Amino acid sequence: MKALYSLLILGFMILVFSCAKKLDVPAEETTAAPVADSLSHKMITAMVYVKSERVTDFIEAARAMIDSSNAEPGCISYQLYQNPYDNTKFIFVEAWKDQAAIDIHFSMSYFKAFGPKIQDWLLQPTEIKILDVISSN
Repeated sequence: MKALYSLLILGFMILVFSCAKKLDVPAEETTAAPVADSLSHKMITAMVYVKSERVTDFIEAARAMIDSSNAEPGCISYQLYQNPYDNTKFIFVEAWKDQAAIDIHFSMSYFKAFGPKIQDWLLQPTEIKILDVISSN
């Protein structure tokens, strides 16, 4: 019985390897398209944790940042959300046309001034993530 079992496994392995040899396709034809080819835009999320006594100041400062950012040509959307269960937690959710638009945004004087302005109001460092948004098409 062991011999039959070993023979079946050997036969299966020969079949698999012979089929794989026939399907010898260059690697570039078997890999998926690069992510960059299917991107529709970029997204940024920034988690901000504010001291309770500075929440009102933070919202006021953020409104100016939001208005200025939304006016940038490469900005699709720039919103701030507040956690309804903990009013000291916020998240900026931003959508940008491409990386070039983000680079321009990061170079703006109001963007550069925002971080130092709110630094003393924060409970912990801001958690920023830049994401590629994959097209649904």
